[in-house]
Amino acid sequence: MNWTDSLDIAIALNDAYPKINPCIVNFVDLKQMVIALNEFDDDVNRSSEKILEVIQMNWIEEME
Repeated sequence: MNWTDSLDIAIALNDAYPKINPCIVNFVDLKQMVIALNEFDDDVNRSSEKILEVIQMNWIEEME
């Protein structure tokens, strides 16, 4: 997965962290959680606040 695969990342985060409320995860922690995913394979420095925001919003929608 790459940073642009926001929906796939959100699904993987939902599977990896089922007890975590994505509404309260800050972007620093979210970035580390994404990087820690086994499926993630992109440059860790290519993320941005906008990308992380989209991932977080998709994760929130996945929980609902």
